[in-house]
Amino acid sequence: MDSLAATALPDLWDRLTGTQPDPDLWVVLATLAAALAVVVPHPVWRISRNAITIAHEGGHGLVALLTGRQLTGIRLHSDTSGLTVSRGKPYGLGMILTAAAGYTAPSLLGLGGAALLAAGRITLLLWAATALLAVMLVMIRNAYGVLTVVVAGGAFVLVSWLAGPQVQAAFAYAVVWFLLSGGVRPPFELQAKRSRSGAGDSDADQLSRLTHVPAGLWLFLFHAVSLCSLIGGGRWLLEG
Repeated sequence: MDSLAATALPDLWDRLTGTQPDPDLWVVLATLAAALAVVVPHPVWRISRNAITIAHEGGHGLVALLTGRQLTGIRLHSDTSGLTVSRGKPYGLGMILTAAAGYTAPSLLGLGGAALLAAGRITLLLWAATALLAVMLVMIRNAYGVLTVVVAGGAFVLVSWLAGPQVQAAFAYAVVWFLLSGGVRPPFELQAKRSRSGAGDSDADQLSRLTHVPAGLWLFLFHAVSLCSLIGGGRWLLEG
């Protein structure tokens, strides 16, 4: 048993830290088309947006923990809204960063994923995403949230352990393209909702109250992060 573990652990580490060959350009373009197909059409987006909500609320939760706040729970709802609750000072840098993390998280996660794929770290990306979803699952506080995170995590586990290298690469590229392109749409939706005076307690408005900076400037930041991430990450994926 000890000899088996001694052999398996280095092999597992090599798989995790090693590089994998880049897929053909047609695979990269096909996964981009697949990502756009679930982001652009509104009926499909109403379903696929759940995955962006996972990244959005996960961003709030992760930054809350990193800034020393106490994360008490995350809820994901069937209307693709979500809520992350943390305890700590209701003001200050930690609260500001936590509030700003939601709309920027999907795009920044996509950008980080694009960097890993450009370096050939496909397995590392899949396992890191699985680990993040597993940690997030512990903090979910409603049944629908548990279901969505389990389904997402299960997809990563199945692909990581059962699929071949080509399928893993296609899946990883599709996920990253989805985060990059899907991260662009929510700030535009928030902008439209605010124009109808329907988002008075949005992240941008909370940040405005915390910093005394107009909500429109925070909305501009969300747009800038998402669009720059799409451009930069997309360039890495296409050149990889």
